[in-house]
Amino acid sequence: MRPVEEHLAECLAAVEPLPPLDLALLDAVDCVLAEDVVAEVDLPPFDNSAMDGYAVVMPDVAAATGHHPITLPVIADLPAGSSEELRLPQGAAARIMTGAPVPVGCGAVVPVEWTDGGLARVEIRQAPVPGQFLRRAGEDLRAGDLVLSAGSRLTPRHVSALAAVGRERVAVHPRPRVVVLSTGNELVGPGRPLRFGQVYDANGYGLTAAADELGCIAHHVGVVPDDPRLLMSALEDQLMRADLLVTSGGVSAGAYDSVKEVLARLGTVRFTSVAMAPGMPQGFGTIGPDATPVFCLPGNPVSAMVSFEVFVRPVIRTMWGEARLQRPFVQATVMEGWESPNGRRQYVRGALDVDGGGRHTVRPLGGQGSHLVTDLADATCLVVVPEDVTRVCPGDTLPCMLLDRARR
Repeated sequence: MRPVEEHLAECLAAVEPLPPLDLALLDAVDCVLAEDVVAEVDLPPFDNSAMDGYAVVMPDVAAATGHHPITLPVIADLPAGSSEELRLPQGAAARIMTGAPVPVGCGAVVPVEWTDGGLARVEIRQAPVPGQFLRRAGEDLRAGDLVLSAGSRLTPRHVSALAAVGRERVAVHPRPRVVVLSTGNELVGPGRPLRFGQVYDANGYGLTAAADELGCIAHHVGVVPDDPRLLMSALEDQLMRADLLVTSGGVSAGAYDSVKEVLARLGTVRFTSVAMAPGMPQGFGTIGPDATPVFCLPGNPVSAMVSFEVFVRPVIRTMWGEARLQRPFVQATVMEGWESPNGRRQYVRGALDVDGGGRHTVRPLGGQGSHLVTDLADATCLVVVPEDVTRVCPGDTLPCMLLDRARR
């Protein structure tokens, strides 16, 4: 059997980031930057007011108090967007709105709440400190500063920052197009009646949802029967729309395993046994004129979903140009022991918690059979047991892969 790291390394070596596309900002949300973005202007681009109030010269208002207010003539009204280049003389004030350029000579802005709100003359009842309520040009960024680094996944916050420095378009690695096929005569789509010997297609829906949660453009083809000709036709139909193909089922040594029969003859696909539980039978390679990568995952639902986390997710993130390939891990103390198969890395469905001292603890959920999909639904982590450990004991500390959606 091949070690997990060896199989993963082979998968990663076969892919590279998708070629960049130049997209409008709103079309680039959730894509990964393929370029460093540098500010071409200062941000803010000019000194401006942080408050609605009055621009003043500091010596004029330094002694203002509620008991001894200072009254100044208002010589200008400056709204946001004003292009007037005003010089403020000593002994005068200018009414100013938030975001408006401050006049030359302005030493601070007095909020309207500290005044009587006058239009022709204003009574100032509290003195600001020098520079108070002024936003200085370049206070956020200077022209030439790095705004965002290549490899950043664009969130709405990033889009706001890019728009603020004037970027209308950016080069990004596009969202990978992932096509999922389920194989097996025994499979039926949810919503249809089951006949004896049939099961619902959990894999197709689970794997498609996993790719979608990751941010891919995910497409579920549906169920393909155990017929080599039908499988070949389905694969050929989907190659044009896929950056990555994922099949499930038909990868073991069964007599009707059409996936293995068909794909073993195509491209570079090879089938192997990986030293892991669940998910030992694995297939991976590339097919078609564009060397499209294809994962052939086992048919048991838990095996398929664990295989996605261990192998498919890192490949997708590589294609997307991201640096962090795996979900986050934490070290947790085991609360209940269990047996682990010798020579295979075990991925145990677990429930993670934090004790009163801030220490992570974990307990296994239910049985660990690869068909027990409801325990996986309740899991918040996968507890990773090393290959040389055959007995996990309470008090042991093990790495746990976080499955929380917010930590993708």
